[in-house]
Amino acid sequence: MASPKLPTRAFFNLPAPAKLNLFLHVVGRRTDGRHLLQSALTLIDLCDDVTLIDREDGAVRRNGDVIGAPELDLCVRAAEALRQETGCNRGAEISVRKRIPAGAGMGGGSSDAATTLIGLNALWRLGLNRNELARIGLSLGADVPFFIFGKSAFAEGIGEQLLPLEIPPTRYVVIWPGVHVSTAEIFASPSLTRNTKSKKIHVFSDLIQEDWPLLPGRNDLQPVAELAAPEIGQAVDALHACGLKPRMTGSGSAVFAVQTSDLPVSLAALPSNWALFQAAGLAQHPLSSWVPE
Repeated sequence: MASPKLPTRAFFNLPAPAKLNLFLHVVGRRTDGRHLLQSALTLIDLCDDVTLIDREDGAVRRNGDVIGAPELDLCVRAAEALRQETGCNRGAEISVRKRIPAGAGMGGGSSDAATTLIGLNALWRLGLNRNELARIGLSLGADVPFFIFGKSAFAEGIGEQLLPLEIPPTRYVVIWPGVHVSTAEIFASPSLTRNTKSKKIHVFSDLIQEDWPLLPGRNDLQPVAELAAPEIGQAVDALHACGLKPRMTGSGSAVFAVQTSDLPVSLAALPSNWALFQAAGLAQHPLSSWVPE
């Protein structure tokens, strides 16, 4: 019996950057129960690494840092969705090295899936354009199209309607307080504000250009998340004590602030299960040029 052929093509350590929600407003609800949002999202240079190795046998295998069942992993689902969309019969070994905390509201899983779509589109030479990849990405999660969009954006709808938004070059300090929160539970909470007034993009764009580094708006999910996980409020207090203006990203639990000076030594004394990151904003996704328009 002939031995299987070894993979002949691979991409190693493709970056999958984290995101921050500079604000997040819940402005209504669709008839299917999904929430309507307005948000400003930006990429930062805290990245997971995704390695993709081509397989000729059509199998999709997941290894590296895996959270939960491998067959339910977003990267595996991304590869299978891409195969189904295109009829491609190739397979892949997918390995992820995690740096972005899971359950932090920083989009780590969605970013890994987006990088998988971008990388396999190139590895398998499928030639799908940005809109086609974003449509596949939306079937995996509302944040995936943003990472394929590949730059700071004003998001509406469930997060999939994206317009470019200019964000000044910025450094951020991010605290992950060592806890995970359930996005579904946060959105299901009866105390969640769901009627924030919708505004046009130019309102937020003007505020960003005129008032930066003051962040516009607020995160409507933050009060609910702080009740569910008091550690979020403790992370907020830690950044407040440094003279910063912190905000939770996404549905939590990470908290961030625009970094305007060197960080005080006091932040080195955070609990041992917390994580502290200093990150720069990215003008565009590192793989943006890989995606045909």
